[in-house]
Amino acid sequence: MPSVPRRLITQQSQAAISSAYNEAGYRYGKYADGNARDLFAFEGRHAYGDRKTWDAIEKRIGLLRASGERRLRVLDMGCGPGTWLRRVVVRAKQIGFVEVEARGVDIAEIQLHRARALSRRIAELDGVRLTFGYGDLRENIAVPEATWDLCLCLCGVLNHMPVQELAEIFTRIRNITAHYFVASLRAVGSTPTVYVDDVNAAVRFHQDNRINRLDVEFANGRRSSFASHLFSSAELKRLVEPGLQVEDLCGLDLFHGRFASDWRWNPPSGTMTPRLAQALDRLEARFCRDPGFIDHATHLLIAARKVARS
Repeated sequence: MPSVPRRLITQQSQAAISSAYNEAGYRYGKYADGNARDLFAFEGRHAYGDRKTWDAIEKRIGLLRASGERRLRVLDMGCGPGTWLRRVVVRAKQIGFVEVEARGVDIAEIQLHRARALSRRIAELDGVRLTFGYGDLRENIAVPEATWDLCLCLCGVLNHMPVQELAEIFTRIRNITAHYFVASLRAVGSTPTVYVDDVNAAVRFHQDNRINRLDVEFANGRRSSFASHLFSSAELKRLVEPGLQVEDLCGLDLFHGRFASDWRWNPPSGTMTPRLAQALDRLEARFCRDPGFIDHATHLLIAARKVARS
């Protein structure tokens, strides 16, 4: 029996992933990024992880500005509805960048359409060039090498990449990163996800870790099947290095999500109090980099910088 060409397998996998995110439509942004209008609200079940992810990104933007840079170039690989790029552009202008070129790429056209619609006002700011278009990490992204000050790959985009292609993909990431790389992805011990929507939207799902594939049947009758590889912190570090020096590798949301109340079950008296939230913050800070805990976080967050060539 003749083997199936790798390019055809790639196209089939791309089609399955893009179809899942296209069919999710606006629900994906609501589930993954929260309030699309209030960029820095960071509310809901993923609030803690989102705040920590933003802290890592904001820190790198600030370091670039403090170094004297007045022009910022940012690439978001797997941008979805563009929420994270909008955050970057707004903050970059607030701290004094004169020119900001931000590019979001994705394989889901409906997500790109939503990103363009939500970004119109920000794209009109003086000195801002904010664009969105098709781009796939499994192919050569059509941008010059080493020209992006900050490269982002957030919310599990890397989980959809075939394991056998990860080394090549990370080589490509290193080649287009001039200064900083920040990514978040699902860990081997994380709580379940169906990526494109809240897990409660699924009637049933199964993650087959032997072949790194997720099969989902949603309550509306829709079915999806696409690549899903869960990362350990050690694997992620090996892939990023060399070429990029890891500045931080931590777990996001070891405790907050597990203590969050559920309106379908908990009475109002069971909601999280400020005192409990502060206690969980302390636990997160203590254990998020601990080898015994990190791989049980909801996401892994990695921040790295380009290693200067000798």
